[in-house]
Amino acid sequence: MHKKRHIHELHVLFQGILNLGTSENKLCYDIIHERLTRPGMNSLDPHLLQYSNVQGLESFREEIAKFLTEYARAQNPLDPEHIVVMNGCCSVLASLTAVLCDSEDAYLIPTPYYGSVYPDSWLYGKVRPVHVQLDSKMSDGESHPFMLTVKKLEDAMTEATKQGIRVRALILINPHNPLGDIYPAHLLKECLDFAHRYGLHVIIDEIYMLSVYDGTFASVHSLDRLPDPERTHIIWGFSKDFAMCGVRVGTVYTQSQEVRKALNQLACFHGCAGPVQQLLSRLIWDQEWINNTFLPANRRRLLKSRSILVNGLQKLNIPVLKGFAGLFVWADFRKFLKTQTFEAEMDLWWKLIHEKVYISPGQAFYCSEPGWFRLVFSDTVNKIQLGIERLQQALGVLAAFDSEDIPTPVSGEESTSEPEMIDSDATQLKKIVVY
Repeated sequence: MHKKRHIHELHVLFQGILNLGTSENKLCYDIIHERLTRPGMNSLDPHLLQYSNVQGLESFREEIAKFLTEYARAQNPLDPEHIVVMNGCCSVLASLTAVLCDSEDAYLIPTPYYGSVYPDSWLYGKVRPVHVQLDSKMSDGESHPFMLTVKKLEDAMTEATKQGIRVRALILINPHNPLGDIYPAHLLKECLDFAHRYGLHVIIDEIYMLSVYDGTFASVHSLDRLPDPERTHIIWGFSKDFAMCGVRVGTVYTQSQEVRKALNQLACFHGCAGPVQQLLSRLIWDQEWINNTFLPANRRRLLKSRSILVNGLQKLNIPVLKGFAGLFVWADFRKFLKTQTFEAEMDLWWKLIHEKVYISPGQAFYCSEPGWFRLVFSDTVNKIQLGIERLQQALGVLAAFDSEDIPTPVSGEESTSEPEMIDSDATQLKKIVVY
């Protein structure tokens, strides 16, 4: 009975719309705060109050190069001179696409994808996407839904050429947002070879590089060769992996001197404050803290919150795509649509909003199928539990549990067991790896 009372108290305490849509890591603020407020972290060097290199402080780029060499498992030490620093990865992407493409040029990008890519790429250069459509239907030889293959890239390139669209780049997000997928090294190599055949630039967003909780991530930095190093541009930032969305620091690693020179012309509008760069330099210098404190705790907390959300969705018979990284799950709400249309998807989204729970609909990620939603789990246990409760109310589901089955929040960071597989009859998908 006390557990039912606990859920009721949560509803009373949090009466606004519960945000499970914005991808922010809210699980490690205590650990980050403790490290950032240690003695010596916030001392200010006088030169930081003056104009600095728009490409980024030399000392900061040196630490970024060491950091990426270590954690991206680069084949060789990365060169600080190949790094450009800006105020967030969105600024990096907007600037990169403007530099690499002419107005009305296009880039290939698999769908679904992080929805801000399109407006960011349109901002300066009016560059448009050519969608490589991925969906839940699996063809022969495919091991999971929404699987990227080079054939799909080839098909999209062929269709764009027929339509007279000039494609100048390929954009990949790895680990993937919103799917939570990780591209294996062999697929990355195949995609890079594909781009080389067509003379395309490749922009690879690795912003979730360290937010991996299952499986092994292969950075492009770790590959033994790049078919076209001067056309390969790798993005990384602090927002997701270090739970610092508000700090606004993103980087790009590019070996092209011409690209760096052009980016620096735009970097004067997207600079990062010198004191922020100095603070972050001191943070990532401390690899002992990163390895022994931050990364293990972050992974434990992500696994715990993910398990609570996935178990809750399982009780509601909502299939979830098997994910390996990121701060979210990709879930199948198609059986709750009145019709299999994007209009019905928006109707369902508004219904959830009225029940005070916000999750992101698939069309926000240009998904080709209506009914898929992204749910963020990197929040407190209380918020996740309340979100599950409100989903149940909104959907009118006779769930496989009542409120007493929802676990009471516990202190500490004990890892929870992995959720069981949903019975295949409860899914709408066949041969899909789901929780």
